[in-house]
Amino acid sequence: MTHSYVAYIDESGDDGFKRFRKAGANGGSSHWLVLSALLFRKSQSLEAVRWRDEIADRMPERSRRDLHFKDLNHSQRIVAAQTIAQKPVRILSVLAAKQPIPSGIYTEKNQLYFYMTRYLIERLSWLCRDLRTRVPEGDGRVEITFSRRGGMSYPAFQDYLRHLKSRSDNDVKVHWPVIDVGAVRALDHSRNASLQLADIAASSVAAAFEPDRYGNVEPRYAQLLKPVTYNRHGNYLSYGLKLVPRAEECGLNQAQRSNLAIWE
Repeated sequence: MTHSYVAYIDESGDDGFKRFRKAGANGGSSHWLVLSALLFRKSQSLEAVRWRDEIADRMPERSRRDLHFKDLNHSQRIVAAQTIAQKPVRILSVLAAKQPIPSGIYTEKNQLYFYMTRYLIERLSWLCRDLRTRVPEGDGRVEITFSRRGGMSYPAFQDYLRHLKSRSDNDVKVHWPVIDVGAVRALDHSRNASLQLADIAASSVAAAFEPDRYGNVEPRYAQLLKPVTYNRHGNYLSYGLKLVPRAEECGLNQAQRSNLAIWE
């Protein structure tokens, strides 16, 4: 039997710690690493191409059909978020505030990425379980596709998930019956419409917390996506949006605290 769901995962920011960006300066690491998953029924996989094309068709001034959030201006980003918010999808995100993390903790390549992805997979598994009564087709499992990132071994990530699954403690809260570890894969962003939609989701959430080159944050894209953000009985935080460390330990400024209220 086929999978019930498909999930596409992309990121915004990086996992570097050496030199954080400063307003008005070029270069440096991002202050946040954001990973987002875009989930929908597997039976709607072909529809996702039409969703991407619907966004592209509203931007006739662009010569390319593939979408990348960083290449869109503010108005185009608004249109992209508005369009996704009208589709039968769910979005969930995990965000790591990197500056409060003590030095020497994440020293290995992809270590922070793996750690944050664990939280994303946990919440993705809860969402699939929660939606099962409304999605009777398939076997209840989700097929997970990552946007390919340089230097990332996806077989190694599958091994990481198997390690988490083998643990006997209660610290890992993945609902394993819905996670098909063997189906985890990676594709190139430019060649996959669903990953381009996931990029818009991740970057929209990141914009509410990651300062731009002028030191400003922009909440409107994430606000537009709230209707399709995972929540339980109106509770978004810890489900559709999880901050690591806790919000009060992230060093949020006033604008970022105001933006967090989108999900409160």
